[in-house]
Amino acid sequence: MNAQDITNKPGEHAIFMVFRLLSGGIAEAGVKALCSGFSPVLRSMRNRFPDSEASCVMGFGAEAWGRLFPDRPRPGELETFKEIKGAKHTAPSTPGDIFFHIRAKRLDVCHELAAVFRAALGDAVEHVDEVHGFRYFDGRAIIGFVDGTENPGGEDAMGFAAIGDEDGYFRGGSYAFVQKYIHDMDAWNALPTEEQERAIGRRKYNDVELSGEEKPKNAHNAVTNIHGADGGELKIVRANMPFANPSRKEFGTYFIGYAGTFSTTRKMLENMFVGDPAGNTDRLLDFSTAVTGTLFFVPPLDMLEELGERAG
Repeated sequence: MNAQDITNKPGEHAIFMVFRLLSGGIAEAGVKALCSGFSPVLRSMRNRFPDSEASCVMGFGAEAWGRLFPDRPRPGELETFKEIKGAKHTAPSTPGDIFFHIRAKRLDVCHELAAVFRAALGDAVEHVDEVHGFRYFDGRAIIGFVDGTENPGGEDAMGFAAIGDEDGYFRGGSYAFVQKYIHDMDAWNALPTEEQERAIGRRKYNDVELSGEEKPKNAHNAVTNIHGADGGELKIVRANMPFANPSRKEFGTYFIGYAGTFSTTRKMLENMFVGDPAGNTDRLLDFSTAVTGTLFFVPPLDMLEELGERAG
């Protein structure tokens, strides 16, 4: 399975970039040229800094896919994300055509990759959003709890994160959904530790899951625990990163979920923002506001290279 780096660990540093594709054939040609040059750039960076564990993922929104690759089938679940609006909370839909998720142990390596990719795109795109994430202590979110505990491990990770034989044409591809959350840290920190643990569903210091008797139905890890028709648990691979601008009192989490089917991620979001049953919304959302929401398709590496070569 020739997938991009969708199951890599979150890393010490990350840069998330979202761009809008400008109009015109020149713009489209520039993006396609980067498709064929993507792997060589990443390979060069890894050769230069082998200990940095540099990686990158490149994805495309629904409108961009239709414009850039009109002769290709559209991935079955690739669409413009539709806003999810509950009685209390909303998961907004925000624009985005091209997405990069850069990870490394060193921030300068992340910067170098970001700068190279941006230069390669030239006037083909305009900036929508950029977030610099960092590892917080032992992999904790900015709210103090370990993040990513529920991620599948080993070979299971790729099984959940990537499209398999059920859609052979896109095998190895993935649906990447991104959201930027801003946390009300004053309100969160005003909660006693026990109340924070009930909101998350885990102990704060040792990351042990609360028992069924202790855990409320609206705990974060309760509402995001979903099952398929056969009763098996459905999972996604998260690579969330905290970010912050303390001088502005801005503290957040950049959520990113990779999955072989976007319907899995969407069901989790519906449980969080609407509730199942309705009204049983994620307690964490009382302290966290989603300000972005965009869906991208991440082609497997061989397809990404071919998309660029065919443009030549």
